[in-house]
Amino acid sequence: MINPLAQELNSSLHGTVPGEMLSDLGLRLFFPKGIIAQGAEAKKLGKLANATIGMAVSNESPLILPTIQKEFLNLTSTEAVAYAQTVGNPEFRALWKEQLIAKNPSLSDKYFSLPAVVPGLTSGISYLCDLFLQEGDVLLAANPSWDNYALIVETRRNASLQQFTLFTESGFNLDAFEKAVKEQAKTGKVRIILNFPQNPSGYTPTESEQVAICKILCDVADKGANVMVWCDDAYFGLNYEDNIAKESLFSFLCDAHEKIFAVKIDGPTKEDFAWGFRIGFLTFGGKDLTEHHYEALNKKLMGTIRSSASCSSSPAQSIMLRAMKNPEIEAEKIKFRKILESRYKKVRAFVDAKKDHAILTALPFNSGYFMCFKCNGITSEDLRLKLLNDYEIGTIAIDDVHLRVAFSSIDDDIITQVYSAIYKAAEELA
Repeated sequence: MINPLAQELNSSLHGTVPGEMLSDLGLRLFFPKGIIAQGAEAKKLGKLANATIGMAVSNESPLILPTIQKEFLNLTSTEAVAYAQTVGNPEFRALWKEQLIAKNPSLSDKYFSLPAVVPGLTSGISYLCDLFLQEGDVLLAANPSWDNYALIVETRRNASLQQFTLFTESGFNLDAFEKAVKEQAKTGKVRIILNFPQNPSGYTPTESEQVAICKILCDVADKGANVMVWCDDAYFGLNYEDNIAKESLFSFLCDAHEKIFAVKIDGPTKEDFAWGFRIGFLTFGGKDLTEHHYEALNKKLMGTIRSSASCSSSPAQSIMLRAMKNPEIEAEKIKFRKILESRYKKVRAFVDAKKDHAILTALPFNSGYFMCFKCNGITSEDLRLKLLNDYEIGTIAIDDVHLRVAFSSIDDDIITQVYSAIYKAAEELA
């Protein structure tokens, strides 16, 4: 099925040479009116606050770690402009693996692959789709979820993104998750992408929820299904509550069962406040997988990288490698995380005071860059447009009912003003 936006573009090209020669993928491709398009509108009109941006911003400028900033002028010519190896600088990969274990102590005695560098987490997800999804296959994801999942899965691969309801009133919807997983297990194969802290909701499972998620996956594996779990850890480590799971799901799934294969998708773009560097990592883990298996998987991955971007950015890898070796970087990251946590706490207090609001319901949130409202009786797009045009506040309509607000890009001193306007605009629409 071709998206209406793609059909509109195809009609525009009808009768032309390129229009007559579009591939099946070319016919399906379109630019969605999603986060990027809405963010462009907010950049023009969001004079008070642009809460669309998935970055940490202060006084209208992105935060940058001093240890990263000072390395821009220190690169040798090789570090700055030479081609990188297809799956990245070996020293950078080894250091990232070392830090993975430091951040996830449960990995210390487990065997998993050397992380491979990819040109951004988005491309990492796209490469996984190249390797493991074909037409007609199903990838499970949460609802709501990041809009780019659908564009990659359904448009590029002509596969199906099937979503389970992410939340109950209080937290992760284990019943909906289990039902979706068991339904897919009937086919003999379960493919699922889990993103924590989640975009757009800003939610990370509690420790008990994480244990339950792993048990559900192990149960279907016990019954014979092959289970593949992609752990999208883009915002890993940005946790603001004590009961949140501290380690990635990958830490527990990479050796949980002979029938479970886990992939960790992460990188410095969010964790280290370096969004535009466009570098990420893919790390593979499975209980019975050997070095021979990981080498074969990495060569498959090299094939899809080589046939697309060819390799990742050399200067980005070089700067990050230098910065990660600097002992000052951890203290700098803690300082920036405290800025985000302060914003989270102000938003948390504001929305908690309006728990019984008739129009806006805040989805559970406890981490990351975002929080999300469910709209009752109005559409999220109408609310987005009213906020933009009447209040000069940029937000994101994820779908018809969910409005995402990136508190990461709202300065402390205007959070109350911004959230007051959001509720006021919703009431005016209703």
